Amino acid sequence: MKKLIVFTGALLFTLTSVYAQSDSKAVQFGAKAGVNFSKLIGDDFDDVDSRTSFNAGLLAEIPISERFSFQPEVFYSGQGFDVLEIDQDNIFDTDQNVEYQLDYIQVPLLIKAYIVEGLSVEVGPQFGFKIHEEFDSEPNSDGGDLEIDSNDSYVKDFETSLAFGTSYKFDGGLFLSARYTLGLTNIFEDDTIFEDVDGKNSVWQFGVGYMF
Repeated sequence: MKKLIVFTGALLFTLTSVYAQSDSKAVQFGAKAGVNFSKLIGDDFDDVDSRTSFNAGLLAEIPISERFSFQPEVFYSGQGFDVLEIDQDNIFDTDQNVEYQLDYIQVPLLIKAYIVEGLSVEVGPQFGFKIHEEFDSEPNSDGGDLEIDSNDSYVKDFETSLAFGTSYKFDGGLFLSARYTLGLTNIFEDDTIFEDVDGKNSVWQFGVGYMF
């Protein structure tokens, strides 16, 4: 949480500086929401399925030139994966239906390039701060839901990713977006039972938003 506060403060300072040096009338702010399809990728996660969740947050678009913009965002992202009725020869040693929830506050810093009017592509680094972790077993199992305390977690509080996607903005401010986020860092802590396990976040996002 301290990292999130420091990072957010630095981001706000950067945005204020950029905003002050740019044409304030051209800077736009917006809100967005959408659906996530997320999983972990790596040699030990070939048999897991994607978790369906949602994302919601805020963004700004700061013009750099006629075709290029800087687009920082801050949003909640429900991530993780599902383990669906597989045998016990898997990383979590379970044959139950389990949803592994990993919820983040994500902060992408994107460069946005307009191909034609309204249609753009975007790419940039993304920084994730874990805010919640939970195992949800199937309703009829004996396991139930298990919220994992940060002191007992094997998952790092911070991760980095690469985000790239496309969006289309209509004249009235409404926009549609599609994005893929590829994890660059292993999410598991060192010196734990998952020390030799390589797992990275992989997330597809589809959403709608509005620029003010």
